[in-house]
Amino acid sequence: MAEQRKPGKAKRKKPGVIDVGDKPAEKDSEEESEEDSEEEKEEEGGADLDMAAAAENAIDVGEPTSDDGGPQDSAEPKESTRGGSLAKRDPMGVYMRETRRYPLLTPEEEKALAVRLVEQGDTGAARRLIESNLRLVVKIAYEYRRAHRNLLDLVQEGNIGLIQAVGKFDPYRGVKLSSYAAFWIRAYILKFILNNWRLVKIGTTQAQRKLFFNLRKEREKLEQLGFQATTALLAEKLDVPEKEVIDMERRLSAPEASLDAPLGTGDDDGVRTRMDYLPDDSDRPDRQVANSQFSELLKSKLEAFSKTLEGREQTIFRERWLTEDPLTLQEIGDRYQVSRERARQLEKRMLDRLKKYLEAELGTAVDIGALTRE
Repeated sequence: MAEQRKPGKAKRKKPGVIDVGDKPAEKDSEEESEEDSEEEKEEEGGADLDMAAAAENAIDVGEPTSDDGGPQDSAEPKESTRGGSLAKRDPMGVYMRETRRYPLLTPEEEKALAVRLVEQGDTGAARRLIESNLRLVVKIAYEYRRAHRNLLDLVQEGNIGLIQAVGKFDPYRGVKLSSYAAFWIRAYILKFILNNWRLVKIGTTQAQRKLFFNLRKEREKLEQLGFQATTALLAEKLDVPEKEVIDMERRLSAPEASLDAPLGTGDDDGVRTRMDYLPDDSDRPDRQVANSQFSELLKSKLEAFSKTLEGREQTIFRERWLTEDPLTLQEIGDRYQVSRERARQLEKRMLDRLKKYLEAELGTAVDIGALTRE
């Protein structure tokens, strides 16, 4: 005989579990059904509160926000984050999916668009040419992915090179746009890498740029052939001065060092920096005094020599050698109604007299032969 359930509050059962072992008495069935319906309402209300709390505490990294900080309304349904994980968004993958939206062009279409761009200046044709070659930029940027941390930066610079290539492309030469644009794309990517390799720019001259891109390759090539890669041999192979090779090796072998970085506690005057240990290239105080005294002496001798000159020679001496804004020989010739060659002869005769005068007064301290005026 089945055991009858005592009247009162029914025992809550787990959802989804069917219990066929207990059969309630018929007289208590109506009362228990009313109590079960009330409990189900309470459970539904508690579940709604739990979902609302979870939605408030959920972290959504991809939802845009409005100016006042609240989320913007979106027509797309939101996925529940309960029991899931936040997937990392790949910007490069998103960009590649966007580039696949633009179809590639056939050679006939490419030439027709390029001709329309050159003859009519159609910006729509230029846009289609650029969009159809965006995947070419990504392919070339992948070749330099080890040189820069952010691949999208390289793609961005390559796109600028692609725009320049489309603007300068000549469709009448029989060359594909992709072949021509590859040089522009690589040029802009390499320029970006060179400018952002270090905080202090490295490739500021043509020789430095050549060493930056080819020094390591040339060294490995010589070592594979059995040669000792000395700086003199590297300079000969790359056709650059040996001093440039030494400087580039030093700059590539060590990172930048701040001159204002503290090196430790100093004496009583505080912390010392690298700037305190750099040599001073200026002249010593005794040499500065000697140079100042010699300049005063030379100035007095030149004034005395000027008094021995007359006419055109004195004008040439004062207007060509004792002024910061000297006249040209042609201007002096026009003033005295003589040719430029005659003015040069007068200047040379005056300088010969000055050389003899200074040798008699100061010895060989002044080299007049090294002084020139163009």
